[in-house]
Amino acid sequence: MLNLRIGLYLAIRQLRRASLWTTSLIIFIMVLTFLNLVVVSGVLVGLLQGSINEHRTEYTGDVVVSTLTDKSYIDNSPNIISLISTLPEVDSFSARYRDGAKLEANYKTRKENDKPNIASAQITGIDPAKEDKVSGLASRVKYGSFLEQSDYDKVLLGKYLLSQYVPVDSPDLAALHNVTVGTKIRVTVKGITREVTVKGILFSKVDQISRGIYMVDTELRDIIGRNDGNVAMISIKLKPNADPLAVKSALLRNGVDKFAKVQTYVDAQPQFLKDIIATFNMLGNAFSSIGLVVASITIFIVVFINAITRRKYIGILKGIGIRGRVIEISYVFQSIFYAVVGSSIGLAIVYGLLVPFFLAHPINFPFSDGILVAPVGTTMIRMGLLVFTTVVAGFIPAWMIIRKNTLDSILGRN
Repeated sequence: MLNLRIGLYLAIRQLRRASLWTTSLIIFIMVLTFLNLVVVSGVLVGLLQGSINEHRTEYTGDVVVSTLTDKSYIDNSPNIISLISTLPEVDSFSARYRDGAKLEANYKTRKENDKPNIASAQITGIDPAKEDKVSGLASRVKYGSFLEQSDYDKVLLGKYLLSQYVPVDSPDLAALHNVTVGTKIRVTVKGITREVTVKGILFSKVDQISRGIYMVDTELRDIIGRNDGNVAMISIKLKPNADPLAVKSALLRNGVDKFAKVQTYVDAQPQFLKDIIATFNMLGNAFSSIGLVVASITIFIVVFINAITRRKYIGILKGIGIRGRVIEISYVFQSIFYAVVGSSIGLAIVYGLLVPFFLAHPINFPFSDGILVAPVGTTMIRMGLLVFTTVVAGFIPAWMIIRKNTLDSILGRN
């Protein structure tokens, strides 16, 4: 304990006498290193986390009930919907009818030898008010207007069903030409064709929306002949702080899994997305470790030069009875000071500035609105790693100098 107290005293004394510019520069390097450790991987993961968040809020909800693998609809849907409405954690839900559809445009002006202007899509029947409460679909309408329950023969089209919004010209990505708000198109579902009017165009980074077509549920139900109330999907939005796993468990306890697949928004994520997140985490850690090595080398050089220039002082300390271990401890405390102060400033920047900034102004990527992902637990682990690495980098050069002969150090001999 005495060694620690003396070492701390020597460290404080040396820090007070150190150049302000040198100390500030070292702390600045620590701040940059900390930001590199946290921000690089945080932005990489945030690219996909933004996509996950959008998929959750705009499509699946917090919990999603969908068809079994061998079914095209959910049996016993009315009873399941009644059960969902009684759960206290549920804020709102949207029951959706879904089926495959073929779209055709410009059929009135097409000449006999012209290729039909057609595209395929998943058509979804919704209750507009309930759907908007769950997914905010109305806010995704960039041109035109959202559906109303009284609308008949009117649809919303995802932007990627229209050629003017498709970013690439691919033969595998069929889209309609010369279609905009107010255009009439044909929609064929289960062999039944309806002429409908495009009421709005949806802009979303969720594929199921940007490649989908929506109409009022009562009309689609009539087209597909679904009079039993059995839907294809139920998206559930929970109240703030409600646990999706608890709601999933409640549905499973009531036997919903006999008729449908019950998943949280995490379960509903595609496996390839989870694999990419893991890969990006690995890449972020690899890039960040380079900054960690640079910071370690910087601390090593600074402490080494400091110890070399103070060899005589160190020799005198040893000559008057200060143990070498105490002097080493003083340099360790200095390293801890640089790392802790730099990391603390970095924490303030990350959580006080960067995270709120990216939430308010996400990075606009084609497939998501990227945010900065910085879990507190992971960040503290990286802070601890930075402090440990800095301590080791500060201890080694001090140990190299202090182990030299005391008289040689005082006289400046090599």
